[in-house]
Amino acid sequence: MYWGFYAAPIQAGGKPDLGVAVAKKLAKRAVDRNRLKRMIRELVWAAQANTLNKDVVVKLKKPIGRETRGRLRKKEKDLLRSQMSGLL
Repeated sequence: MYWGFYAAPIQAGGKPDLGVAVAKKLAKRAVDRNRLKRMIRELVWAAQANTLNKDVVVKLKKPIGRETRGRLRKKEKDLLRSQMSGLL
């Protein structure tokens, strides 16, 4: 599992918050870090609009791109997306 996920109830009268952490050690290229963050935001916001009404923190736990010289490819991106949507 690539992701660490934590959800907490929203405080009274507040909006759901989102925290995303993608470390430089785990995703070397800034392009890949930004793409992962965008993907996480998109998935979490969609879930919060439908059913998830909590504060969420998501953290990348494993390095990406081991077989592709540190680059995020479509196969790995699809795997990360499916794992993330499985958590939500």
